[in-house]
Amino acid sequence: MLWTRIKSILVFVPLVLAAAWLGGYFYSIFILIVFGLAAWEYGRLLKGMDYFVSFPFLIVGVTALLAWRAVWGFWHADLNIVILVMAVAILGLVRFEKGDPRALLVFALHLSGILYLGWLGGYFLSVRALPNGRWLMMLSIGLVWLVDASAYLVGARWGSHHMTPRLSPNKTWEGYLSGLAAGLLFGAVLPLLLQPVLPDVNPGKGAILGAAIALLTPFGDIFVSMLKRVAGVKDTGNLIPGHGGVLDRVDSWIWAMVIGYYFGLVLGH
Repeated sequence: MLWTRIKSILVFVPLVLAAAWLGGYFYSIFILIVFGLAAWEYGRLLKGMDYFVSFPFLIVGVTALLAWRAVWGFWHADLNIVILVMAVAILGLVRFEKGDPRALLVFALHLSGILYLGWLGGYFLSVRALPNGRWLMMLSIGLVWLVDASAYLVGARWGSHHMTPRLSPNKTWEGYLSGLAAGLLFGAVLPLLLQPVLPDVNPGKGAILGAAIALLTPFGDIFVSMLKRVAGVKDTGNLIPGHGGVLDRVDSWIWAMVIGYYFGLVLGH
């Protein structure tokens, strides 16, 4: 299990970090592709649960939100939400007229999926656009990995009190607390190493970032576990053979990018 995690990191993390380092159109296109694939995987999960799925609607909805964020940031972001809600409402009405008794669920599942992947996923772009965003993103991803590794190692060895036995039996409170300790420790230490490129992030601020990532990002992983449990599948996809799909790889990172963005906005300067 540990070796599987390490291999998945060696496959996917360098791609993300290289794209983030280059930035610009290359990074934006890379993120659009990643989350377009994630939208497709989300649609497959819904399809496996016997719900109606419009794959074009999901993929276009997600990539449209991301493209807007890439070009205009949060400028008139409310217009995005208005158009999205209206468009998905029309999709639900069309399904109802076609006799679909679960048309309301079609509306809810498409809307929530597009918002989750397109709106929250857009923070991959927002955090990169901040001053020193390249390094802030790398710090956030590094903290996610260190927190996850600590939680896994301690939980596997000493964990006995399960956090969510129905959704993710391997996650324990012992591992979760170990992740929190790792977040605080590495959150304080890494800014010392990154001081030349992140001069506004001191150890105290870094510890706050590390603690927030440790406290919240495991629930991104658990949320995707819930989708897989309900769908009755082990992985969200098989894009990376033996390591699952895109959603399996970015489940915690989505939450980390949201945290990293607001950390950079409020505390990082």
